Amino acid sequence: MRETAPELRQAALHWLAECDAAKKSGGVRRLMRAWNAGDIWLDGEAALIANRTAPGHPDKPELVSPRAVKRRAMNTPEGRAALIHALVHIEFNAINLALDAVWRFPGMPRDYYADWLQVADEEALHFTLLADHLKELGYAYGDFPAHNGLWRMAVETRHDVLARMALLPRTMEARGLDVTPGLRAKLVQAGDSAVGGIMDIILRDEIGHVAIGNRWYGWLCERRGLEPVATYAQLAAEHHAPPLRGPFNLEARRAAGFSEAELAALSSRRE
Repeated sequence: MRETAPELRQAALHWLAECDAAKKSGGVRRLMRAWNAGDIWLDGEAALIANRTAPGHPDKPELVSPRAVKRRAMNTPEGRAALIHALVHIEFNAINLALDAVWRFPGMPRDYYADWLQVADEEALHFTLLADHLKELGYAYGDFPAHNGLWRMAVETRHDVLARMALLPRTMEARGLDVTPGLRAKLVQAGDSAVGGIMDIILRDEIGHVAIGNRWYGWLCERRGLEPVATYAQLAAEHHAPPLRGPFNLEARRAAGFSEAELAALSSRRE
């Protein structure tokens, strides 16, 4: 089988480099189905090298500084579409981040690669649901500028899987657990009731994604003999992670596997 079937991490790198957003999301979903069917094999020890520019991005949206992304009022159709567009772009980046976690780090257990492939598949679903909804509003992905801030942390942590687990799922993606309910409420209140169901799916899945990050962060800390809370603080300072600011969705964070000590520390920041 190995002589003819594709290898998982090489396939993840291929789709990471794909520039067409629809092809990327569709390719990732097919990759997940192939993995589940046993049509993909895994070489977890290979040290892979990207021979194409990764991650691949379409020509649009134009990528600008985060400060250059204009805020638009949600009481206008264009403003609501701009916010949905920002969410679509986040999900596009999330596909790339999950694929990067699959291909970049050798020597992890098989379940690690299966977990991050699942994350990539679910992010591809989120991207498709939101992109299709954006089309129903009369817009398309690429119609508004966007920023690439999420990928900065991927670059910061490219040399260490422990730092990656600490600062992408447990920091950047966990922030989504805090803000998604409020965004959902504002969009529905502004008249976009259809997006509410999509965001419910996203929040449910993102709890699972953060839980996967917590699982592998804890596993790595145990393997390296590190204390998780102190190690997180050290990594956050070393890699200039954005500061944690409330309000925090403690219920969702608890469901995602944050310890009671971490939640207590967050609670002290809420004010």
